[in-house]
Formats: sequence, structure tokens, C-alpha cells
Amino acid sequence: MAFSRKENLEEYKKSEEICEEIIGIEGIDDEEPKEQCQKQKHKMKIPKNMKITNIIKHRKNVNSEDDLIPEALLEVDLDTIEGIVESPGDPEVGCQKQKFRIKISEKIKILHFKKWQKNSQSPGTSSVELDFKGNLEQNRLAEAQQQLMKAEELLFGSKEVSRTEDEEDKLHMDYEIFVLHLRLAIHDSFSDDNQETLKSALTSILKEEAQDRRWMEVAMDQRPVWRPISCRQIHDTLLQTTVEERMKNAEDEQENKADILSTSLKREVFRMGKQVQKDLLRVVRNLKECYPPDFDICRTYAQLYHQTFSTRLQELARCKISSEDCLYILSWIVEYYPKDVLKHKELEEHINSSSLGPLLPEEDLKRLEEQYFSYKENNIRNWLSNAFEKEVKKWSDGIEPELMDGYYFSSLAFDVLPLIDGAVKDVNALLSCESKARSLLNQLDSFLLSYKTSLEELVKKKQENIPKTLTANLLNIYQFRDYVQKPEHPFLEDTRTACLSTLADLKKICHTYFLSRIHTELKPLYRKLWTQVWFSGHCEVVEELVKALENKTDSFKELKSVCREELLAELHLEVMVEYVRRMMKRNLKLKDKEQQEAAAEFICHDSNQICSVFAKVGSREEWLCQILPKLSEILRLQDPGSLQLEIVTLARDYPDIREQHILALLNLKTNLSSSDLRRIKGCLIENRGTLDTESSTSFFSKVHIKRKII
Repeated sequence: MAFSRKENLEEYKKSEEICEEIIGIEGIDDEEPKEQCQKQKHKMKIPKNMKITNIIKHRKNVNSEDDLIPEALLEVDLDTIEGIVESPGDPEVGCQKQKFRIKISEKIKILHFKKWQKNSQSPGTSSVELDFKGNLEQNRLAEAQQQLMKAEELLFGSKEVSRTEDEEDKLHMDYEIFVLHLRLAIHDSFSDDNQETLKSALTSILKEEAQDRRWMEVAMDQRPVWRPISCRQIHDTLLQTTVEERMKNAEDEQENKADILSTSLKREVFRMGKQVQKDLLRVVRNLKECYPPDFDICRTYAQLYHQTFSTRLQELARCKISSEDCLYILSWIVEYYPKDVLKHKELEEHINSSSLGPLLPEEDLKRLEEQYFSYKENNIRNWLSNAFEKEVKKWSDGIEPELMDGYYFSSLAFDVLPLIDGAVKDVNALLSCESKARSLLNQLDSFLLSYKTSLEELVKKKQENIPKTLTANLLNIYQFRDYVQKPEHPFLEDTRTACLSTLADLKKICHTYFLSRIHTELKPLYRKLWTQVWFSGHCEVVEELVKALENKTDSFKELKSVCREELLAELHLEVMVEYVRRMMKRNLKLKDKEQQEAAAEFICHDSNQICSVFAKVGSREEWLCQILPKLSEILRLQDPGSLQLEIVTLARDYPDIREQHILALLNLKTNLSSSDLRRIKGCLIENRGTLDTESSTSFFSKVHIKRKII
């Protein structure tokens, strides 16, 4: 064991005192024998119980092998000297013997002690050449290895040189001690004060590997028994052991951030994952500079940590674990480990993550994925069911929906859609399987069908809060539709179409409830349109209709703007359809040009009045305002050729117009002959094939005409 600095200094002082005593004895050679003996006896009593061999032994721990006193000289001690001085007999003879014994000690020079003093004060300096043991104590493994290799060359380098078994055993033992120090240096790789030792160890490993290769070319019976030492293999094996130990003990080294996690499995996985990141960062920041390039140490450590982490995750995955733990493992495999650990900005350029392989084998990963997907499916099913039951219970209990910003509000879509969307995104991200994510959305179709059934049952009841409930649910329907329509949501097209169809039915249930009651109240006013009453005093009829519309649309203010616009658009369309249908019933005959021109003027006036009231309350269906003016132009024109052109233009603008509609419109003009009607019909048939039948507007298909064209 190496002496401490304090012990070194104390031993040095004692040895210096002994040295002075020895020098003092040597200085009395010229004196008379009797005087010499008296002085010698006095001098020897000072360090009586201290043996020189102890000092020499300590010096051997510090000085180099070349500076050591030969073994034979170390037998002299003060007890022997003192015994000679005090022995009976001739004093002169005693002194002569003493002089002879002391002369042996002349081999001990003061220089030796000065060297020892300097070396003990600066153990890390290279100005003093150390022996093998000294180099090991100073952690100078490369220098110690060089000394071993020289000794090995001396013993085995030549067939002419004889060697004893003891010499081989001693060198073999020295190699064992060296390898032990080498192991310690590698094992302590992550210690900050071990970096220089590690560099020295790595240098010696490279030299030992070269020496192994050289001896492999020599016959086995001529090699040292310890060859090959395989230091590189020792290094690699020890690295693996070190990594496994650090990962196993990660719980003790990590901070308490993992303690907030809810299960022991989560805490263990978290600590291991963070240990991987922490240690790989230390490899890149510190250890990388210690290693020669051919060790490729960043890749080596990355593979070792990856494999150790993978092995433990496999053990955990093959146990019966909860769905919550299953999700956590998948999150580490798919998200945290590849993105936060391997793709860390300091690690990414040093680690080829693609060469590491998956953390879990395919079989284990698939089992976790199936467990997680089943868990998500059940979650969504339960979420939808619970949210819907809660909503329906409010309806049946007659609970009025809450007002928010002046509008009636239902939280059904607000509660359901984020949960569905989150589940779909999680499944898509963790499983990388769009088909599974799509299958989750299939549950939304079933949910909407149940929604539709319950809403149909609701409107059949006579509850006071139904209008407010439907008002609130219109916003739900809009939110569901907006979600389904967005292309970024991975619906199967069949599922998307089915959901949109169901949502259209849901909207229709609500709109029909509101609009059917409005049309029922407006029906007496509709009946006056395009009658003699209307023709003789149309202003009063239309003003009455407009006033009624203003009153009915005033209640739409309780709807959110997007829902109000859609309801107003549908009401606007239905009012215009009803107007044209009354017109084409031909209850009024326009016998001459004057009546036809007057009717055309009335139509334009009515169109302006009706469109103004709808624009005032928020309708954006401006295209509806063009229909009546186009029909009025047909009534106003008298020339058959111009009439033909106008009808063809009308058919181009509204491809859904049919011959029945044209005939009903022309029959209002009683002054047209049958031949004129046939020519107009022929022109329409001839040009319809060349007309663009694609149109975003559909109007005349909603105007039902019973009478067929002749």
C-alpha cells in the first residue's frame, strides 16, 4: 500500500537522521579506537529500534528499480551494529568490526534520499523513472506495460537466454496485477478524475493487442503462458458489465423526477431511459477524447446501452402489464427514445441510430400494440356512450341548455371530438398504422346514428324546451360535420360519406322542426300569391308576407351565426321555391302584353322585397335573388325568337329546369300559339345537349309541377 504524503515525510526525516548517524560513524575513522568506540556507542542509541530494512522497503515503493540498494546491503540494521559495540572482548577489535560493517553502508548515498524526497513530493511528474510497482501506484499504466513488455522480451526474446520457472511466475503475476489495474481503470471510466488513467490504459491496450498478434506467429510452446492476454476483449466485456451495472443502479443515481410517475414500471423505464441519455452525453463530452478513433467508442457505448435497455424492456413487455404501462413503454419506444435520446442535438452526429435496430422484437411490439389498440377502442366506445347518455338525460329531464355569449350551447361535440381526435392521433403516432386509426373513427358513425334516433324521438315529444334544445344541438351538428369534412382526418371514404349523410339528416330534423312551423303560419299568405288578389293589389300581399318573415326570423338570433346562416339560407330557398310553385300553378292568366309586362314588374318588386328581408337578417344566398328577374324577362318578351333565346339561357343557368317548368311558365302567356310553343320546345331540346349540365345550384328540381308538357 502506498504511503501518504505525511507518512512519507516522517519516514524521510527518520531515514535522514539514520543517514547522518551513519555518516558520523564513518567520520571517526581517523580517531583513536577507544574514542571511536565511545562515540559510536553514544550515536547508536538514538535510533535504536528502527531498522534500515524498513526504510529501504519503503524506498522500493517510491524509487525506480535501478536506484535500489542491492539486496545484500539491506541486511544491516542498528540492532546488529549496537550488538557489536556492546559485545565483550577487545574494544579495538570491536571497533574494527564495526568499521567493517559500517563500510558496507557506504553504498547508501544521500542522493538516494534526495531523489526519494523529490519523487514523494511530485508523484505525477515524469522526471523520475519509476519501477513497475511505482508506475502502477501512479496509475501510469502505459509505462508499466512497457516495462512488462521489456521484461517479457528479455525472458522470451531469445532461445539462448535461459529462464527459470520463478522468473516466469513473477512476470506472469506482474501481468495479472497489471490487468487488474487495467480493469479498474476501465470500470471507473465515468469518473471525472479517472480520465488520464483511462487514456494510459487505452494506450497500453493497443500495445498489448499488437504484442498478442506478434506472439500468435510463434509456436505455442515458445510463447508465454499468458499469451494472448486479449486486453481489447477484456475492455469490451468490462464495458458491457459497466453499462449493465449503471443501468441496473439507475434508480439510485437519477434524481427524483421519476417519483411523480404513477407506477413502478413507469419509474423504472423513465430512469433507465434518462440514464442512457445521461451516460451517452458523458461519452460524447468526455470519454470520446480519451479513446483512439479505432475504438469507435460512441457507437460502442450506444450499442451497449441500446441492448441493455432493450433486454429489460423485453422482460417487462413479456409480463402481464396494465394498459397504462403498455402505453408508457410504447411512448418510450416510438417517441422519447428515438427523438429525445438518440436525436439529442449533441448525440445525433455521433450515433447512427438506424444501425441500432428496434428496442423490441416484432413479436413483443405487436403484442403491446394490440393491447394498446384494444384499450383505445374501449376508451372511445365508453367516452361516446357516456357523453351521449349524459346529453339525452338532459333532454328527457327537460333541462334547458345553457346560454353562452347569448347563444344556446350544448357541450356534446366539445366533449367528444377532442377525445376521438386525440385517440386517433395517438394510435397513428404510436402504432404508425393508419388503418387502425381509421377503424377508431368508424365508431363515430355508429354514435351519430344513435344521435339521430334519439333526436327524432325528441321532436315527437311535446316539451317546451325542444326549440332551445334543437338550437343548441344545431351547433353540435355543425361541429361534427366540420370535423368529418376535414381531409386531414383519416376517415375511410365510405365512413366519411356515411357520417356526412347522417349529419345531414340530423340537420334536417332540426331545420324541419323550425321551418315547418314557419311555413304553416305563412301558408295563408302563400295562397294569395299569383292570384287575382295578388295581381290587383300585390303590394299589400307581399308586404304582409315580408312582415311575417321578419317576425319569424327574429327568433333565429339565438342561433350561432354559422347555424343561423344555414337555417336562413334554407328558409330563403323554400320561400322562393314556394313563390315559383304558386306562379307555375297557372291560377292567373296573362292575356295580353300589358298584363304580362305588369306581372313582370310585380315579380321584380317581390324579389327585391323578399331578398331584402333575408339579407337584413343574415342570408348570403345572393344567387336566389336572380331567379325571379330571369322569369320576369320571359313574361315580358313577346317576340318568339327572343323568347327562345331567353329560355335556352335560363336552361343553361339552371340545368335542373325541366320541360314541365318551361311549359307552365309559357302557359301564363295566353297569347302564344301552339306552333310557337312547339318551336320553343324544339329549340330547347336541340340545345340542351350542348348545355353545361354541371351547376352548384339546384332550384327548379324542388319546384314540383304535376302537369306534363303537351
